[in-house]
Amino acid sequence: MQAQQSHKHAGKQAKSRPKTAVAFLVLGLVLLVIATALSILYGSSNINLRTVWEGLTQFDPSSTAHQIIHRLRIPRALAAALIGASLAVSGAVMQGMTRNPLASPSIMGVTAGAAFLMTLGYAFMPAASSLVIMLLAFVGAGLGAGLVFMIGALSKRGLTPVKLALAGSAVTALLSSVSSGLALRFNVAKDISFWYAGGVAGVQWVHIQLLLPVVVIGLVLSIAVSKSVTVMSLGEDIATGLGQRTNIVRLLGTLVVLLLTGAAVSVGGSIGFVGLVIPHIVRFIVGPDYRLIIPCSAVAGGLLLVLADIAARMVNPPFETPVGAVTAIIGVPFFLYLARREGREL
Repeated sequence: MQAQQSHKHAGKQAKSRPKTAVAFLVLGLVLLVIATALSILYGSSNINLRTVWEGLTQFDPSSTAHQIIHRLRIPRALAAALIGASLAVSGAVMQGMTRNPLASPSIMGVTAGAAFLMTLGYAFMPAASSLVIMLLAFVGAGLGAGLVFMIGALSKRGLTPVKLALAGSAVTALLSSVSSGLALRFNVAKDISFWYAGGVAGVQWVHIQLLLPVVVIGLVLSIAVSKSVTVMSLGEDIATGLGQRTNIVRLLGTLVVLLLTGAAVSVGGSIGFVGLVIPHIVRFIVGPDYRLIIPCSAVAGGLLLVLADIAARMVNPPFETPVGAVTAIIGVPFFLYLARREGREL
């Protein structure tokens, strides 16, 4: 029976579309470059295309426009691309390992856990460096995920997609409430309001220097375990039967999620639904092979967040709408659709 199931799932795996994935990657990268250029061009200060080009190729430190381009807009665009890629890949790995289509960093308590420990850091270590805040975000991400899986595992009939989503919602609500209370009690609400809104407006080069190496390591690790995640997505029994060391794969996958989500949240705050929506869209286009899903999700996630950041600046100029609100407009209906579909299958 297990062999038949394995053969059946192997047949499904044959439906992967590598040529489509290559075309998707090429088109996505081109669109990402264009979107990044638009992000650098567009802002509250009116800077024309020629000035942007001169700022990139012939930087003049005495020019205010060139300073805006280098110190504000380029780091912002790069951060949006890196954070979007991180959240999308985190969601893809979580969905593959747990076989839960509702899994994503924002829904599974990972983002709320990271924000919770960051709030503790601001409350009790007001002089903490950006590196310390990032480390707290990593630990908090692990705390949030651990609480969700512990609550889900204690329920009757074990972990199901909807139970994990409900546990994630409960843990997210709890940690967010405690974080808000701590912020008010220790008068750091203003400091952390940016993290809850989600955005890349205040990103500087120091944040990119911390974010880039962690994201690169996380993406490389995710690609390294992508084949194993594909096998895990077939089911744990089948993965074990095919000789997969499921505990090691789960450990490496969890490390990927904590690295990418911790880095993203520590810089961009609570930006939801990127990790939920993008993997589903990519999986529909390129098939179920995570060797294709993960790199395509990275490109698509980066593109989505750069475009969302541009849209956030266009809604009510010169004021900025939180990027998290823009992604939620896309993500909430998608989440409700998935939850309803999964509920029918219980």
